Amino acid sequence: MQVDSQTHGNAPLSSHNGREAHLESLPEVNRSVPVDLRKRGLARFLTFAGPGFLVSVGYMDPGNWATCIAGGSKFGYTLLSVVLISNVMAMVLQALAARLGIATGRDLAQSCREQYPPKVGFALWVACELAIIACDLAEVIGSALALKLLFGIPIMAGAVITVFDTLLVLLLMRRGFRWLEAFILTLIVTISGCFAVQLAIASPDVPSLLNGFMHPGDIFGNPEMLYIAIGILGATVMPHNLYLHSSIVQTRAFEQNAEGRKDAVRWATLDSTIALGLALFVNASILILAAATFYVRGRTDVVEIEQAYELLSPVLGVSFAATLFGVALLASGLNSTVTGTLAGQIVMEGFLRLRLKPWLRRLITRGLAVVPVLLVTAVAGEGSTGKLLVLSQVILSMQLPFAVIPLIQFVSSKKIMGELVISRRLAAFSWVIAAVIVLLNAKLLMDVVRG
Repeated sequence: MQVDSQTHGNAPLSSHNGREAHLESLPEVNRSVPVDLRKRGLARFLTFAGPGFLVSVGYMDPGNWATCIAGGSKFGYTLLSVVLISNVMAMVLQALAARLGIATGRDLAQSCREQYPPKVGFALWVACELAIIACDLAEVIGSALALKLLFGIPIMAGAVITVFDTLLVLLLMRRGFRWLEAFILTLIVTISGCFAVQLAIASPDVPSLLNGFMHPGDIFGNPEMLYIAIGILGATVMPHNLYLHSSIVQTRAFEQNAEGRKDAVRWATLDSTIALGLALFVNASILILAAATFYVRGRTDVVEIEQAYELLSPVLGVSFAATLFGVALLASGLNSTVTGTLAGQIVMEGFLRLRLKPWLRRLITRGLAVVPVLLVTAVAGEGSTGKLLVLSQVILSMQLPFAVIPLIQFVSSKKIMGELVISRRLAAFSWVIAAVIVLLNAKLLMDVVRG
């Protein structure tokens, strides 16, 4: 795919056909958060802090739970190295997405529409919509499972209830973007607190834990381990989050000059790195909890979230351990709902310039995710939802190259980025990340074809 040349900065960019005017990304909140130029240090960071935490939600959603529970119970601490590598990849790619949005005033979807021929742009939109539906599928299953585990609501009824989370998103957006960020941060703290307590109870073996981070297992020699590893990669480095981040960094009203953009990139990168560090803690905690609770006791058959919930309290001998697990799962599902809604709006408006009312857009996306859950539950039973959850994360991983490759192309182009173009060293490292993603997916496809 070839990138068209254009001017950089926040001046209007010509589209591929040279006739369309530039539209702001998420216009209802674009540049809605003021930036006080007098603030320095921590006070200035807090002005920019927020978008990174919204993005980090996608790195600790119910899809991560399924893959990390399966990985921890089956292979112990071995796949912690995959969790770590995936989060490092995520930190780099999210920093690039933020840089693109700040430097150009466009989100990734808008940039793809303006830089590529219409047919390529349409294909990328289809790939991204598949990724959003796969992610939404994970959110539906996770939220429905949490409702069942905590309140005894059947999976099918819980899946239908999740359709109405649109009202929550609309209420938060009406109160302002900072309210949305505060809600997300509260749920993230809740999730982290729940896992901190559970890890303290589980008392994992620290030397084995550290060895898992430092020494990856024979992933390519074990098809099952590779499948789960790619699921972890897909659940961690999520394609629609790149579109999301490139848009929501533009909610800050930073100075529209070279120095102002450099300053915004610096703080946005710090924001996302800290937030994704917290996501790393949550992801690693899920896998460590599964390894310390199930794997060490020979329970390598625990691959479902529901199984983990039912066994946590009896195995750990603490009655509230399962309740903490369920509360964290529900918080995770709610969190992912909010960011999934925003990402869907950004992608549709950016690629198609089609504006739907947020509640209608949300109902369409959520409806496409709820139907497979209802069908699978009706045909195969509630116990089959865990496998569907892991499959959704592998689908996400398959869509990654279609977001990562355009992103790296754009941020490596001086014609697009101007002074904020990335260095050759960072570009090379970014292309290595893209190559690893493509190779892992190719290996998985080959294994599937060979049966």
